[in-house]
Amino acid sequence: MELTAYQILTPAASLVAVLYAWSLVARKKKTIWEAMVWTIFWFSIAAIALFPDLLDFLRRITGVRNRQNAVFVTSIGILFFIVFYLVVRLEELERRMAKLVRSIAVRDMRDDDQ
Repeated sequence: MELTAYQILTPAASLVAVLYAWSLVARKKKTIWEAMVWTIFWFSIAAIALFPDLLDFLRRITGVRNRQNAVFVTSIGILFFIVFYLVVRLEELERRMAKLVRSIAVRDMRDDDQ
C-alpha cells in the first residue's frame, strides 16, 4: 500500500488535535468527556484517511455515495477544531473577566469602608 500525502497529513493532524484536547484536560480546562469525544472523532478521521475501504462500510450504513466525501469530512473536522479552540479561548477570557470583576468589587468595598 502506497501512502499519499493525505494519508500521512490527516493522521498527523488528528494526533495533534487529540494531544491538544488531552493537554486541556490536564490543565483542567476541558472535561474528560469532551476529550474522549474529540479523540473518537479525530481517530475516526485518521482511520478513514489510512483505510479508505472503511468508507464502503460507512457508505452502506449512512448512505454516503463516494470516497471524496472523506475530504469533506476532514474539512468539517478542521472547522470543529477551530470552533473548539475558540470555545477554549472564550472560556479563558470569561474566567479572567470574572476574576477581574471580583477583585474590583473587593477593592471598591474596601474603599467604601474607609
